[in-house]
Amino acid sequence: MKVAITARGNDPKAEADPRFGRCQYFVIADVEKGTFEAIANANQNAGGGAGVAAAQALVNAGVEVVLTGNVGPNALRVLQEAGIKVYSTAAPTVQAALQQWQAGGVSPLSQATVGSHFGMGRGGNKW
Repeated sequence: MKVAITARGNDPKAEADPRFGRCQYFVIADVEKGTFEAIANANQNAGGGAGVAAAQALVNAGVEVVLTGNVGPNALRVLQEAGIKVYSTAAPTVQAALQQWQAGGVSPLSQATVGSHFGMGRGGNKW
């Protein structure tokens, strides 16, 4: 099973990123094999549609679970339509988020946690 965690770096010790569509990396853990790979988020600076494009990239990568802080409505819809389960986490690192999920300590998301264009820095959002 492949689990993608939104991250600010490209390894399991990296800081987790609370943004989905505009995170810097997706660190993908293959929990059966015990391996990790990082995919740079090519859509993080897109003018629009970053979440949908990021979601499609994870669908194409064969991910089955996503761990993130926040996800918008369009990205969540793409992930859910592909059968990918999305969980909310506030863990400080990729590794901590994965451990939290494995222990059953994360909440599944059934609706978006932020509105469209959340990570673009509009309306006082600063990262």
